[in-house]
Amino acid sequence: MSPGAETVVDERTQPSLDNGDHERFSHYVPKDKLTEAMVMGTPVVALCGKVWVPSRDPQKFPVCPECKEIWESLNPGDDDGDKDE
Repeated sequence: MSPGAETVVDERTQPSLDNGDHERFSHYVPKDKLTEAMVMGTPVVALCGKVWVPSRDPQKFPVCPECKEIWESLNPGDDDGDKDE
C-alpha cells in the first residue's frame, strides 16, 4: 500500500434472495387462488399487483405493507383494535 492510501470497506449487507422471493413479504391473495397455485404451480396476483408462484411458508415473512393497506381500505372497521370485545 502506498503512503496516504487507505482501504474503504463497504459494510452494507446484501441479502441472499431466492428466485421469485425478491421482496421477502407475504402477500394477500384470495385463498382459493392460493390453494390452486400451491397444488398446480400456477402464478397468483396479490392485492398489491405482485405476480409469482407461491412456494414458501408465508408465516416466515412480514406482511406486505401495500397489501395490508389495500386490504384495510376494502374492509373498513375490521381492524379497529377492539377484537377482544
